Amino acid sequence: MCVTLTSLNLNLSLNSIGNGAKYLGEEITKCVTLFSLNLDLRSNCIGENGAKYLGEGIAKCVTLTSLNLNLCGNSIGENGAKYLVEEIAKCVTLTSLNLNLEDNSIG
Repeated sequence: MCVTLTSLNLNLSLNSIGNGAKYLGEEITKCVTLFSLNLDLRSNCIGENGAKYLGEGIAKCVTLTSLNLNLCGNSIGENGAKYLVEEIAKCVTLTSLNLNLEDNSIG
């Protein structure tokens, strides 16, 4: 468990993690002191469910103030985008948000 980690920058772009987004979301919840999260997950085929799991994990980061999330080109669709933003909206301490959902067949 990363109990003292306050900032995480993770670039996994172009790795086809697919369903691995579920595990990433689960592990993010263990970072209980995280203030800043920068995730570059471009072109990883995470789909609707992956977006949902990531959103659920991010929502549990109760100290998060800054989020940069690049999900460009992941085919998350309208429902995945909806799940994701509903979960991010639960981050009541968030003061800075940069969200890239380009090329995801949202509408």
